[in-house]
Amino acid sequence: MAEILVLVDHVDGEVKKTALELLTLARRAGEPAAVFLGSGYDAARDTLGQYGAAKAYVVEAPELEQYLVVPKAEALAQIAQSSGAGGVLLTSTPEGKEIAARLAVKLGSGVVTDAVDVAADLTTTQSVFAGGYTVTAQVTKGTPVITVKPNSVTPEATGGTVGAEDKVAVAFSDAATKARIVERKPRAATGRPELTEASIVVSGGRGTGGDFGPVEALADALGAAVGASRAAVDSGWYPHAYQVGQTGKTVSPQLYLACGISGAIQHRAGMQTSKTIVVVNKDPEAPIFAMADFGVVGDLHTVLPQATAEIQKRKG
Repeated sequence: MAEILVLVDHVDGEVKKTALELLTLARRAGEPAAVFLGSGYDAARDTLGQYGAAKAYVVEAPELEQYLVVPKAEALAQIAQSSGAGGVLLTSTPEGKEIAARLAVKLGSGVVTDAVDVAADLTTTQSVFAGGYTVTAQVTKGTPVITVKPNSVTPEATGGTVGAEDKVAVAFSDAATKARIVERKPRAATGRPELTEASIVVSGGRGTGGDFGPVEALADALGAAVGASRAAVDSGWYPHAYQVGQTGKTVSPQLYLACGISGAIQHRAGMQTSKTIVVVNKDPEAPIFAMADFGVVGDLHTVLPQATAEIQKRKG
């Protein structure tokens, strides 16, 4: 059975949920092998084993911390070549997609980005053109390189352990050390999950009138991330980092609540793969109702506080 490499997203050894999703998908196609780049593997070992990683390739090198994505792509390429991997899965983040593109070039392989499902034969499913079409695709040359959107699958634990570990020494090229990271400025913590990885997202739009208080309160009650439409961002009501849409971030949560958002095609392009969509809008003709699983016609400033109060009541 061929190894399916999974690039592990982590923060100092704390494995992100997206990596567990990829391990779950990898089990369909072969033997999952985690590729852990950077420090902190000891803290991640048990989690990776519990979610199906039969093997782990570990690369600890200062280049991975000091430079941009090129060293990561080179490390992954050398592991893929030496292991004879049957495929490589990465998370569809800006960094993940850049690594995937560079990796595919190095391997002379095809690449598929933004998949929402991966079958046993590594055939992928994508939702394209603002959800207007569903596309199936398969890499026909080289080692398939696939990036998968967060929340495309529910992580499934196997209760196993990492069977083998390979500490890999990577020979980095001169090109890998051309763009140095001179300063890191982590975004101020909000206590909410990362927008692109959250299983629940509550977004506000023009209908908020600039008051995101009800949106934030509902998000906190649900343990959700907060998003915003382009209209809200362009009006200066919410930071651009939280924009959902074609010119913002793409999300694919289990539950997406669109509050005071009309549903222009640019916004739909960023959230149309959400599993369940709930809409609150006082305009019954708002286009976003066409894609809603559940809709409420009403003013969000009235509806959201009631929903928040009921959720908090049920949570006790």
